[in-house]
Amino acid sequence: MIPSTFPPKEEIARLTARALLEIKAVHFNAATPFTLASGLPSPTYIDCRKLISYPRIRSTLMDFLAVTVMREAGMEAFDNIAGGETAGIPFAALVAERLALPMTYVRKKPKGYGRNARIEGAMTEGQRVLLVEDLTTDGGSKLSFVDAIRETGATCGHTAVIFYYGIFPETIGRLADHGVALHHLCTWWDVLAEAKTSGAFDSATLSEVEAFLSGPRAWQDARAK
Repeated sequence: MIPSTFPPKEEIARLTARALLEIKAVHFNAATPFTLASGLPSPTYIDCRKLISYPRIRSTLMDFLAVTVMREAGMEAFDNIAGGETAGIPFAALVAERLALPMTYVRKKPKGYGRNARIEGAMTEGQRVLLVEDLTTDGGSKLSFVDAIRETGATCGHTAVIFYYGIFPETIGRLADHGVALHHLCTWWDVLAEAKTSGAFDSATLSEVEAFLSGPRAWQDARAK
């Protein structure tokens, strides 16, 4: 049962950022940057998977995600909640429980045997599906999941994530061009603001992180040479 009152979006963003810092899901390292899946360097890394091990925080953030979707998309906007393999699966299950809806999940690729399916669970033609994931960077990885959902005859016009990088301007447009709206709880800017307030990192690290967030492509290009 979802409570009827929740903080405004800005407070949800702040509380989500604080929770991610509290469980040390946020990593900043300007001296030895992390390598992203793209192969490019970054002084930031976030591990939303850690949330599944913290029941109180996990429950609060899933309440936030459910109410954000209802506020922004509508209370009766969906018939099915789909999680993206693998990080999105537990969060999709938790959101589906809150919204009293069926849950499915989408494989990154067909499993190669049996039914060779990408969709696990019951998804039917005409269902309105919400894709749930842990995070999105530039939105690219969501499109394959959306296409797999649409191949069943279902529709997918929305994706919800806990964390959205919020630093790549093409993301919203890329998703919109594919007919998908993005819903999220917080961004790197929210995390940076909360990190400054809490003193979670030293000022030199925070300055380097802010430089990256303000111009990620230029920051990466300068260090990828």
